[in-house]
Amino acid sequence: MALPGAAVPPLLLLLLLSGAAAGCGYQSCPPTRPDMLNVHLVPHSHDDVGWLKTVDQYYYGVRNRDQHAGVQYILDSVVAQLATDPSRRFVYAEVAFLARWWQQQDQATRRLVRELVQEGRLELVGGGWCMSDEAAAHYGGALEQLALGRRFLRRLFGACGTPRVAWQIDPFGHARELAATFAQMGYDGLFVGRVDHQDKWARLQRRELELLWRGSTSLPPPRTDIFTGILPNMYNPPAGLCWDQLCTDPPVVDGDGPERNVDSVVTSFLEAAATQAQQYRTNHILMTMGSDFHYENAHLWFKNLDKLIAHANARQANGSRVHALYSTPSCYLRELHRANLTWPLKTDDFFPYSDGPHQFWTGFFSSRPAFKGYERLSSGFLQICSQLEALAGPSARVGPYGPGDSSVLREAVAVAQHHDAVAGTERQHVADDYARQLAKGWDSCQVLVANALSLLGGTKEPLVFCNALNISVCPLSETTPHFTVILYNPLAWDMTWPVRLPVRATSYAVTDPQGQPVASQVVPVSGVTRQLRGGAGGAPGELLFQAWAPPLGFSTFQVKQLSPGAPWDPPRWPSGDPEPQLENEHLRVRFDPVTGHLLEIQNLAKGFSLPVFQSFYWYNASAGDGLSPQASGAYIFRPNASAPIPVAKRAATRLLKTALVQELHQNFSAWCSQVLRLRPGQPYLELEWTVGPIPVADGLGKEVISRFETPLRTAGRFYTDSNGRQVLERRRDYRPTWNLSQSEPVAGNYYPVNTRIFIKDEKVQLTVLTDRSQGGSSIMDGSLELMVHRRLLNDDNRGLGEPLDEPGADGRGLVVRGRHLVLLDTAAAAADQHRPRAQEMVTSPSVVLAPGPGPHLRQVSGEGPQGDLCQVSGARSPGSPARPSAQFSALRRALPPGLHLLTVEPRGPGAVLLRLEHLFERGESHNGSRPLSVDLTTLFSAFTITSVQEMALGGDIPLHSVSRLLWNTATGTPKPRPLAQLDPQCVRLEPMEIRTFLASVRYEGPREGLGGS
Repeated sequence: MALPGAAVPPLLLLLLLSGAAAGCGYQSCPPTRPDMLNVHLVPHSHDDVGWLKTVDQYYYGVRNRDQHAGVQYILDSVVAQLATDPSRRFVYAEVAFLARWWQQQDQATRRLVRELVQEGRLELVGGGWCMSDEAAAHYGGALEQLALGRRFLRRLFGACGTPRVAWQIDPFGHARELAATFAQMGYDGLFVGRVDHQDKWARLQRRELELLWRGSTSLPPPRTDIFTGILPNMYNPPAGLCWDQLCTDPPVVDGDGPERNVDSVVTSFLEAAATQAQQYRTNHILMTMGSDFHYENAHLWFKNLDKLIAHANARQANGSRVHALYSTPSCYLRELHRANLTWPLKTDDFFPYSDGPHQFWTGFFSSRPAFKGYERLSSGFLQICSQLEALAGPSARVGPYGPGDSSVLREAVAVAQHHDAVAGTERQHVADDYARQLAKGWDSCQVLVANALSLLGGTKEPLVFCNALNISVCPLSETTPHFTVILYNPLAWDMTWPVRLPVRATSYAVTDPQGQPVASQVVPVSGVTRQLRGGAGGAPGELLFQAWAPPLGFSTFQVKQLSPGAPWDPPRWPSGDPEPQLENEHLRVRFDPVTGHLLEIQNLAKGFSLPVFQSFYWYNASAGDGLSPQASGAYIFRPNASAPIPVAKRAATRLLKTALVQELHQNFSAWCSQVLRLRPGQPYLELEWTVGPIPVADGLGKEVISRFETPLRTAGRFYTDSNGRQVLERRRDYRPTWNLSQSEPVAGNYYPVNTRIFIKDEKVQLTVLTDRSQGGSSIMDGSLELMVHRRLLNDDNRGLGEPLDEPGADGRGLVVRGRHLVLLDTAAAAADQHRPRAQEMVTSPSVVLAPGPGPHLRQVSGEGPQGDLCQVSGARSPGSPARPSAQFSALRRALPPGLHLLTVEPRGPGAVLLRLEHLFERGESHNGSRPLSVDLTTLFSAFTITSVQEMALGGDIPLHSVSRLLWNTATGTPKPRPLAQLDPQCVRLEPMEIRTFLASVRYEGPREGLGGS
């Protein structure tokens, strides 16, 4: 690789590039035999980025009593063995481990690895930092971790490091949005290991284990189409052919003597090949030769595979029609493409997954809810950190508060996407370690954010982050009579956001960026919150006010204490109300005066109402029964009855009504409570639930749900999102591609909910938005439910070896607090609300405090939102003066709420990666589903864009260089549309489209310089 700035002669560069391309990928494939059954033997090691051991423990081989695994030795051994024989092949997926190993290698080893990659002998598959989960991972996090891994591989190995094949061999079900993501990143194929046992059996009968998966109905084919292969043995070798040190199968003995077994081993292999060939459609089959943490002593595997290949092929002289060869997934894929067959088309997804009757892997949709919430918060804060690093320029990394770095959090969030991390299927000490990595990333990013705010705001005052506001703890606001609140808004449209800070006094004056008074109120901290925080904080009250911030920018609000010790006068039940209710200009929410339950929601603006009952229940977790020994566990959800048990038949309630907020506090039990909240201007009902520690002294594991019941006639249908993006219709006791035999009427109808679930009839839609991934369903018509917490006493026998019994901070059991937003609207208009609101939940504004007056900011955006941003008139030119104000916006104008600025990330000297996203699906909204356009060249005020190149979704390869294999279906062979010439002054986005750009930028003034690393 040339050093930055070193010139490479054009001819030599061309030779280097062409030489690299000629030796890897499809060009490196070994010859096959068209007249025979070709068995592609694919050596691989599946190396979980945390599961029974932490990432560090797996890498170094620590705690081998828990699981014998040392990834550093696997990579050492594989590289040495590949070097001895050019015919050998190996595929590797987990870049988090490869990156760590690479740092420890000498130059000779690095040269050897580069040579192995350039010659296609070591093939990199998947390419993500980890092998991400597909149920609980939000598309933003999944995209980030793929981009991070691919960028590392591209930097090390050039074009040969760019994977052609996605390798999702272990995730527990597969999501349509992830299929669309892989396709738009340029992958030619996807291989998966786990699909529902009924689905797999039906496909096996029809020889449809290989198919074309259409990842979106909004984007034109083949843009989101990806060829998908279901592997025959999940990702393990055929029975009797496992030759790792972790296996017990005998080695191939081909010498003369009593132990000779080569003939029987070859016969067994040929029989397995013949059986597998009957299930697939070409004269090529793939066998995965490896499993979890295999190849620590790679010599064992390769020596026996060498013998197997030699002896199996020797039988061709006696009439055998089987040809065995070392191969890779991409070489196998190339042969399938060459067969030129017509492949079945799939448009739904692969959820839920079950590996037998009564064995639905739907529990992990909700396992470890606190970590799922922390991962979502961390992903949102990473976007803020990344944006401010790009907006403030390189000085943000070395500013007044010390060295700041987004890469620590970026890598921690990437690791958290792993299919045993955010999934919640790791051991407790591993979950603790994932959280430790995220916390370390927050620390580093908070320094960077403070530096950036200081640079953009022209201040060196200390900035304070209060990380425990959800339990009303913040030492600065509790002890300081005068402080500043800085609200940063990571979204590309204006945001109003409720600020809630613990305080000791009873009245404060709050002023906005222009110095105007802002309405505020101090309300008492709830008893539940006081109990939760314990001795961590002692503020009796919370200061409430509505703050706002411009797009991609921040505002400052001054807070001054007025009265140090006025007598406390908490708001009481309003007199004259025959029944408790909450009301603002949008909604009226009624409650049952006897039971305290939610009774009805009225949409005042549109003049209709819906009876809605909501309460908490728990399913009694099965410990196994006469039908099946299967217990509920971290992976599996299996209640012992279909009817859940109410936490309480009635709730003790307390009503709080002020000019700024109306709240009904419901106490169901000592371990389950909820606050229903309505603020002025808020078109949704907020439900803040607190659950735990779940009592298990009765010996019963419990899976706690929040259930909503309505009279809507839903005909067994409900709707859930795919990784927070597309929405899929679900039908109770039904699968679109096979005739389901239902063994679990509750667990078999649960689906992953990343950000939303809804039910509707012809006219009315009830939508619930979540603040983390949860399992959800509609078990009865008109109802929907979300699982908020689970505490179990049995292991579910899927390898974890411990029950999901989280101890929490005090060892008595985990307490979780989260939010649901409930939207009631017409079915036709519902998406106009739930699309932007869900995005606001994922990338929420961030509150930062400063003692005293805080920063004095310099500029604010010029215009409001525009529908077609290419047609803006009167936009402020880059040179025109900013309006002086105590707020800052990095945009010259707001984007409409359907257009999301998904990524603003520094990418090397003077470069920023941008992703723009259309939030709506085709046809779901009359206005929202229209194409949108934006002028990139005048969008930003924080820097000037000097040139733009459009990239594929991963951000690592130019879009024009993407060339994917095309596949035949019964309806034809879709051809990609020719790329239109990019006009950065008018970038158009169709519904569900994400466009990615690498922009060269110039910073003005003191921030001028390099734009990131």
